[in-house]
Amino acid sequence: MADVRVRVVVGEDQVLLREGIVRLLEGEGFEVVASAGDAEDLVRKAMAHRPDVVVTDVQMPPGNADDGLRAAIELRGRLPGVGVLLLSQYLDEAYAMELIGSSAEGVGYLLKDRVADVASFADAVRRVAGGGSALDPEVVARAMGRRRREDPLERLTPREREVLELMAQGRSNQGIAEELTVTPGAVEKHVTSIFNKLDLHTEPSGHRRVLAVLTWLRR
Repeated sequence: MADVRVRVVVGEDQVLLREGIVRLLEGEGFEVVASAGDAEDLVRKAMAHRPDVVVTDVQMPPGNADDGLRAAIELRGRLPGVGVLLLSQYLDEAYAMELIGSSAEGVGYLLKDRVADVASFADAVRRVAGGGSALDPEVVARAMGRRRREDPLERLTPREREVLELMAQGRSNQGIAEELTVTPGAVEKHVTSIFNKLDLHTEPSGHRRVLAVLTWLRR
């Protein structure tokens, strides 16, 4: 566990679920600095505490529609260095794409069911807090099913598509190597090939990774 704990603000209108998420995060070593039951309070508390990451439900009062998403987008604009992880009861790619906007850095979108997998959920929160991405596998799987004319991903081999799919889920090269049972060096070669085939030559490596993920999601 790192010496400096990741600071979190939690937004969830259901009291029991909110307290459950808070306790889960604290049990995993996070410092929950505030929690909120509505979108307006979430924005106020996030602005006051300036945490490393905000974890929030999509649907929250006062409108009980996509108020949590609106709050998350507002916070991304007002606090660019703060990660945002959305939790949703139902899969809706539009939520993920609207939150991502032009950059997938420091963004996550997970179904609420994923919270039950404590280790994976905690890992997703840490990745988003650190500027990475954490997208629900079902979002990625649905994106895989879409096709369009002159799809740039048609240039990729099946293995490169697997690597890019795992990149979209927020996996590191080491994590991808473990998932595919290959060496990190082999993954690095695939990643380099993906960048080349998607014409991402001149950007810094980290930014190319984000652009590659956005290409995958916007197919």
